[in-house]
Amino acid sequence: MLNQTILIAALGLAFSAAQAQTAPQQSYPLPTPVQQAIVDKDTSRHFGDAPADGGPLATDLSPALQSAAIDKALRKVADWQLERTQRHLDRIWTSAVLFTGFMAASEATGDSKYRDAMLAMSKQFQWDLKGPYPNADDISVAQTYLELYELYPSPEKLAPTRAHLDILIGLKTLRPGDERLPWWWCDALFMGPPVWLKMYKATGERKYLDYVHEQWQKTSELLYDKEAHLYARDASYIGKTEPNGKKIFWSRGEGWVMGGLARTIDYIPADDPKRPFYIQQLREMSAAVARLQGADGLWHAGLLDPAAYPQPEISGSALFVYGMAYGINKGYLDEKTYRPVIERAWAGILKSIYADGRLGGIQQTGAEPAFYRPASSFNYGVGGFLLAASELKKMAAKK
Repeated sequence: MLNQTILIAALGLAFSAAQAQTAPQQSYPLPTPVQQAIVDKDTSRHFGDAPADGGPLATDLSPALQSAAIDKALRKVADWQLERTQRHLDRIWTSAVLFTGFMAASEATGDSKYRDAMLAMSKQFQWDLKGPYPNADDISVAQTYLELYELYPSPEKLAPTRAHLDILIGLKTLRPGDERLPWWWCDALFMGPPVWLKMYKATGERKYLDYVHEQWQKTSELLYDKEAHLYARDASYIGKTEPNGKKIFWSRGEGWVMGGLARTIDYIPADDPKRPFYIQQLREMSAAVARLQGADGLWHAGLLDPAAYPQPEISGSALFVYGMAYGINKGYLDEKTYRPVIERAWAGILKSIYADGRLGGIQQTGAEPAFYRPASSFNYGVGGFLLAASELKKMAAKK
């Protein structure tokens, strides 16, 4: 009887342990039917997927901000994603963000395979964009085209994008018949400005730089909340509130802007009188975001109502790390203030990496906070992670 009692107790403990292991997967709200339809669509378009179980988490990664440790995490995620990406290449913005990450990964690791894959992709699409009148999402792939042009200059890498930009530059609105601003949503500040500025660098023609100054200012005047120092996702969200009554500020949307600033500032001449505007916005947003960091080091889909969205969101968190690490590396942000923020965030992000290299905790496409599964992984979020890791390697090298 004693042995039987011990056996029953042991089985009970085992069951409790199993429950504890699966509890995190069940403790977050699942996507609503509307949100699940977006997940299913994203999966069908090969942006990523959202399995109920992503398998075991990685146990071989260190959160130390040291080159070798960062490199290991970077490669683990990049290798897993590269294999999946090469099966389904496209020029959609989701992939375009990932491509920027792959380019950064090659620079950071010295491994050309990521850049070589981007060269093959660019040749497959003949260095062209989706048209006509491509918006910021549609031109974002040209960030990679133009980075490859910087490394290996040749006319065919430049000409198609330049032809598109020269049409767009004459438009005062998004496109004929659409009166919205060219960059009417905050995500556009990541997708578009780096293309225009890289074209400015490649050609020396000031008109591309002036276009960025004009359009960023218009978008900022429309969407930047001067009290919160955060962006509304688009004008339709101004005045909308979260369940707790606070304003809606979507973490990935803010991440897009901070990432866009990091990819923009270096291309603006040091003596340009408008350059301080971008640096000041990076400082203001970094301070605002740092104040909202969670105890786990991460940020939630709804920045001002984390209780309504209890699961940390990795794509926004990674882009925050990218923007702040860039700010430290360039001397725009105080390292004593922001390095601890980054250290906590990086440690938290690594907890969403699975043993096979999957990066989880990434919200599906959308325009506002939503629910998602812990193993949810989409390519644009991986792109943000690779940019963050690459910038952290630069920061680690300074020590």
